[in-house]
Amino acid sequence: MSHAFIVRAADWKHDEAAIAEVRRKVFIEEQGVPEAFEWEAADPLCHWFVAMSPEQEVIGIVRLTAAARIGRMAVLPAWRRRGVGRVLLDAVLHAALVLGFGRVQLSAQTHAIAFYARRGFIAQGPEYLDAGIPHRSMTLNLKDSV
Repeated sequence: MSHAFIVRAADWKHDEAAIAEVRRKVFIEEQGVPEAFEWEAADPLCHWFVAMSPEQEVIGIVRLTAAARIGRMAVLPAWRRRGVGRVLLDAVLHAALVLGFGRVQLSAQTHAIAFYARRGFIAQGPEYLDAGIPHRSMTLNLKDSV
């Protein structure tokens, strides 16, 4: 399998099924998130980005809400530790800048805090459970990250 991949803005109507498949594999099947917690009415309103394999399969996803929240970052297991998450994060941060957001927030699973911290995110507040998984809130001031 090639290590090459591309990241592009998603078209919800075209990419919804592929985005849902990654969410199902990573959040519901791998991490045990209850299905009722995974799907949200706001999903079609978000800015989504997808990472594509050379075979044009969606291998990673991330979204940005109108409230400047980054979420649903997921990379399929076979593609982890290959820079897919980093490129997805860079794409969503660039979009946030273009949209004029001064800062972005996210809820990081605790095992991913260091990943976000390397990009400048600051953890805030206590650890909490979301869908039974430990998380912490993190914020990035975009003017400090350019």
